[in-house]
Amino acid sequence: MGHKAQAKATVKDAGLPLVPGSDGAVTLPEARALAADMGYPLLLKASAGGGGRGMRLVSSPDELEPAFQAAAAEALAAFSDNSLYVEKALVDARHVEIQVLGDGEGGVLTLGERDCSVQRRHQKVIEEAPSPAVSSELRAEMEDACRAACERIRYRGAGTIEFLLGNGGFHFIEMNTRLQVEHPVTELLTGIDLVAAQLAVSSGEGLPGTGRAELRGHALEVRLNAEDPSRGFMPAPGKLERFRPPLGPGVRVDTHVFEGYVIPPYYDSLIGKVIVWAGDRPAALARALRALSELEIVGIPTTRELAMDILRDEEFRSGNYTTGYLPGAEARLPTLSEPAR
Repeated sequence: MGHKAQAKATVKDAGLPLVPGSDGAVTLPEARALAADMGYPLLLKASAGGGGRGMRLVSSPDELEPAFQAAAAEALAAFSDNSLYVEKALVDARHVEIQVLGDGEGGVLTLGERDCSVQRRHQKVIEEAPSPAVSSELRAEMEDACRAACERIRYRGAGTIEFLLGNGGFHFIEMNTRLQVEHPVTELLTGIDLVAAQLAVSSGEGLPGTGRAELRGHALEVRLNAEDPSRGFMPAPGKLERFRPPLGPGVRVDTHVFEGYVIPPYYDSLIGKVIVWAGDRPAALARALRALSELEIVGIPTTRELAMDILRDEEFRSGNYTTGYLPGAEARLPTLSEPAR
């Protein structure tokens, strides 16, 4: 059984609601039989992976075999494991995740949710917290379910439990037993340093609290990738001739790059994250736009303009968006509408 399939079996036993799908890795004939039973669309996912690698959306029976072969090959290259499992694809869902900390002895602290629905090719682009789609009642229900599951399995360390909101409820899709790229959003919202908390747990010092952390204000994270919008957002390695991050209250920049740094072609194209906090969502949106406008990057194309287009877009600003937001916005957002050369 792959890592993710094992995680699904574990949380199912702990009482979390699951997206319909296979109990573990499947062969192509097994996937075909499941698809006939569940119906399309469905998702093929790498049992050992994450980050969108080894994942394919299948909309009809004739797409299944080529998608299965492509996903298995990508999973083998990325994770040295070509096993796949199947999930029912929930259309127009929200991708929302709950941050947890556990001490390994049954003590658990939940730290609210992050909305990660703005995605391209299954890669998160902008994350925000709290989610515009989550009421205080739903938040409490999701956090209580996560805490009960983590208490039952005596989870230790930092982790993220990911859900799809749709079909009238929330459905577990995976648990990442590590810090997420978007963890600074939660740090700004709660005032808790997750890296320090994880180290404290590992050294036996315990948690900064149990139950539910208090949430304050609104936070957003924008991922900056070295990608070329004019070439279909292909990775664009090269030399950073100028790099000046934004400053000011409520603005944080996490990055490994510097002026003169050469971005290699061998790794993920992420070069930094701009994270902002403000007292409410409109103020956070305004602060994020200001920060991105002050960011200076010369020498390589990046996704900064895409992020600014999203932050200005009325559908995103309304808070009423889903995982289908960016594909549906291709004709509306200037950066996405620019033809490839």
